[in-house]
Formats: sequence, structure tokens, C-alpha cells
Amino acid sequence: MDSPGTGPQAKGYVWLIFSISLAMFMSSLDGTIVNIALPAITEAFSLSTTTVSWVATSYLLVLVGCVLVFGKISDTIGYKKIFLTGFAIFTLGSFFCGFLPELVFGFPSLVASRIFQAVGGAMLAAVAAAMITAYIPAELKGKAMSIIMLFASLGTAIGPTVGGILTQYLSWHWIFFINVPVGIFAILLGAKVIPSTTPPVAGTGAFDKAGAALVFVGLASLVFVVSEGEALHWTSPIILGAAALAIVTLGLFVRQELVHADPLLDLRLFKNRNFFLANLLLFLVFFSFSGISYLLPFYLEYVHSYSTSNAGLIMTSLSFAMMVAGLIAGAAFNRVGPRRLCILSCIPLILGYFMMTKLFVHTSTGFVVLALALIGFGLGLIVTPVTTLIMMSVSKAKAGMISSLTSLERTAPLSIGIAIFNLILILGVVGIANRYAVTYNSPSSIKMEVLSGGFDIAFLLSLALGFVILIISFALKEEIHPDYAEEAKLLRKGH
Repeated sequence: MDSPGTGPQAKGYVWLIFSISLAMFMSSLDGTIVNIALPAITEAFSLSTTTVSWVATSYLLVLVGCVLVFGKISDTIGYKKIFLTGFAIFTLGSFFCGFLPELVFGFPSLVASRIFQAVGGAMLAAVAAAMITAYIPAELKGKAMSIIMLFASLGTAIGPTVGGILTQYLSWHWIFFINVPVGIFAILLGAKVIPSTTPPVAGTGAFDKAGAALVFVGLASLVFVVSEGEALHWTSPIILGAAALAIVTLGLFVRQELVHADPLLDLRLFKNRNFFLANLLLFLVFFSFSGISYLLPFYLEYVHSYSTSNAGLIMTSLSFAMMVAGLIAGAAFNRVGPRRLCILSCIPLILGYFMMTKLFVHTSTGFVVLALALIGFGLGLIVTPVTTLIMMSVSKAKAGMISSLTSLERTAPLSIGIAIFNLILILGVVGIANRYAVTYNSPSSIKMEVLSGGFDIAFLLSLALGFVILIISFALKEEIHPDYAEEAKLLRKGH
């Protein structure tokens, strides 16, 4: 197993893919398993809801801020070192999250442990897609990418259920302790099956320290603004100051990357029309989905009076549909091609988004489940081909850089989208209430109709973005870098 091309045989590839999939699974699981335990953590430390939110916010700030940095580093020192170090930090951080708050400093030590854990999570997120493109042969690349996306969907789907069970029957500490045995197994497996080769170095200049600092501060500030803007008020000095800091530092980051000999993120790649469109497509896919994932549970609980557990169960229909479609996308990748898969995926995606604009007070559960299944199926079909197309459009020497970029484009839109969709919901509800003179003294049934109408207005944005995604999909081309000549041959043969 000395080189990607001649290393693992068929069985070895299975274990290699499984090792990478574990990283995606744990990262996705951690993103949803924690939120369900926040009420228990609030009670344990006698906190406000604003304060306890830092358990989730601190992790997200560091993850988004660091992922591009580790993507660039991995292109120089190798994916295996970053992957194994990342899993070790993530696992140790998980243990600290569950163990330290009971010993020292209480809640602050939990937040500090989450920050430490996020560094490991960023390392894992930065190299997962790069390892698939570097180590998996052409004929298996599409299937491998779909499998790691399937594991990511599975982690997202079962996170709330597993977190609820562990918190209810054991304690909130176990939502972190569960990562420890899985992490140890993943480290031992990865050490054995991941090739030790160092990828070609993408550049010869010194590491872009200024760019790393600027992108960390800029992205972390941006995520802070969109995550805490509503709680702290959008016009508060803290939010306005953070917004100004984000604008200045990200502007300086762009300037720095354009003049540095070996940039953290090669912005010149975006001059390529197809590369720009593919990345924009991936961003818009997750941005359009963010409103559904965040707002729909509120619709189910407030308008239909479902319990939290039942609302979570309904939401899993999306994740499981995404898993099924991911498997289909992997099998069809070489036969159909990434562009056609992207176009086909827009049919269920747009139909599902359209159904979401037709939610009423008396909408049946079956209607909601069908809409979620269509959206999940569309997402599952589109994520694999567009991610693979982005990865194969750039030289292998920059695979870590581009892998971290795709990870950022999956994470950041979800945070930004939550703030924007929530704002549209509020404005929509207020607008409808004012137009029809609905007040607090109005009957409950009328107020529910107004609230339902607000959700419909918010989901109209997802529908509009669905058509934009379709237009971009038609505009895409299957431009493959010469480093992936074998993959290009398979695509041509499939057509």
C-alpha cells in the first residue's frame, strides 16, 4: 500500500472507503446529536438558552474558520497525517467534553473542549473528499463518494434519536463519550489502510500565515453574526462590529490570496466559468435546503402540535431518501455523467420545494413526508456528482484545498441560510397579520393560519433557488483535469 494507484486491492478499497466514511459519519452525527441535549445541559449548569447555545456555536465557528487552513496543509504534508491527527483530536476532545465539566470550571471547560474538538472536526472535513479522489480508482470514485455522503446522511438522520436516548437514559455526557470508542477504532483502521504517500506539493512558496489568520477571523465573524444576530439583536454594537470585522478581514483575505505565491485558496481558479458554476451550485443546494431543515420542525411542532420526538421522526424521511438516492448516484455516475445527474436531481428537488409552499394548518403528515422524501432524493442525487465534478476539475496537487472548499460550501450555507430564512418567516408572518388585521386577541385557528402562511412565504425562496440550481445544472460542462484522465475516459464511454 505504498501508492494510491497500486496499493489496496478490492478489499483494501472497501476498508479505505469505510475509514473515510466513519469520519463523515462522526462529523455529521456530532452536528445533530448535541442540539437535542442542550436543554439537559441548560438545566445541569443553570444556564440561559443564549449561553448554552455556545456549545453548538463555538464548534461551528472553529470548524468553518479552520477547514480551509487544514485543506492547504494536507496538500503539503499528506492526507493520512491530517486525517489521523484530526481523528485523535476529535476523539480526545469528545472525551474532554464529557469528562472535564464535572471536574474543572464547569460550563466554560465544556465550551473549551468543544473548540478543541472542532479543530479535529475541521481536519477530518478538510480531507475526506480529497482522499477519495487521490486514493480510489476511477471506476469506483463515484460509488465511493456516494458512500461517504450516505454515511454523512445517516449520521444526520440518527443524531437526534441517539442523542435523545443517551440523554434520557444515561446523561448528556454520553453524547460525547459515544465518539471515543468509534474514534479509537477509526484511528487504528486508518493507520492500517490509508496510504502513506504525500501528495504533490501545490506550490513552492511559504505557508500563507496571513491568509490563514484572515480567513479564520473573517469566516468565524461571519458565522457569529448570522448565528447570534437574532439573539443579540441585529443592530447591537457587538453584531455590527462583528459584521464590519468580517467584511474587512474577508476583503483583505481576497487581496492576500491574489498576491501570495502559494495561496491558501487559489481564487484564480474561479476565473474558470465551469469551476465557478459548480461551486456556486453546491453552495446554493445547501443554502436552499437550510430553510427546510431549520424551519420545518417549528411548523410541525407549532402548527400541528407534534412532539419533538415525532417531529424528528418525520424529518428522518428526508435523510433516508437522501441515503437511497446517494447509492443510486454512485452507481449511475459513470453511466449517466455528473451533469445529467445534476439536471435529473432537480426534478424531485423542485417538486419537493413546491410542495413545501403548499403547507396549511390541516396538511396531512403523508404530504409532508412525501415532500421531504422528494427533497432528500434530489439532494442525494446532486451532492455526489457536483462534489466529484469540482474535485476532478482541478489538479490532484490541489485536492486538499478543493476538498476543504467543498466542505465549507456544505457547512457555511446552512448557518447563513438559517438567519435569512428565519428573517423571511418573521417578516412574512408580520406582513400577513398586518394585512388581515390579525392580533393577539384573534382566534387561535386564525393565528395558526397566519403562521402557516409565513412558512409558505419562507419556503418560496427554496423553490426559487431550486429553479436557479436547475439553470446552473444545464450550464455545467464535464470539464475534467488531465490528472483524472481515467475518469474522463469512463465518462466518455458511459455517454
